[in-house]
Amino acid sequence: MAEPTTGRLTIIFDPSCPLCVRCRHWMELQPAYVNFEFLASTSATAQKRYGDVPWLGDELVVVNEHGEVWVGAAAFLVALWALRDWRSWSYRLSGTVFAPLAKRFFESISHKRHWIAGFLRHTECPDGHCTAKTSLRALSAVRTTYRRGAMP
Repeated sequence: MAEPTTGRLTIIFDPSCPLCVRCRHWMELQPAYVNFEFLASTSATAQKRYGDVPWLGDELVVVNEHGEVWVGAAAFLVALWALRDWRSWSYRLSGTVFAPLAKRFFESISHKRHWIAGFLRHTECPDGHCTAKTSLRALSAVRTTYRRGAMP
């Protein structure tokens, strides 16, 4: 029996990164347990709502409707948790066995995302801002929660 769709996650991504844009499009195509709002980290809305989040623009950021914030590998893990076909992977990757490996994997991909995006570029997105809906399989790791208003 499928769990009902409840709640909302705001996914704040780097709009200048073709890999990030493709991941966003991929997520939009996936069946999910929650509703998503995607915000470009450079948008006025993201700056107004989440400008106090220290990692805004530098890392993937996910915020739930209660104001809980996840950053980097933890944000990716939460995004996977929200997807019907990937929830079980989010649990596996957050466990003690795989979390360190998954965290290193995500950080490596994240730090090299612009370089990796060069391999994903095709003739329909010569400027690097793709609208192609491509299936990407991304992993994440480790739980990190930042409460807005708390010291990072």
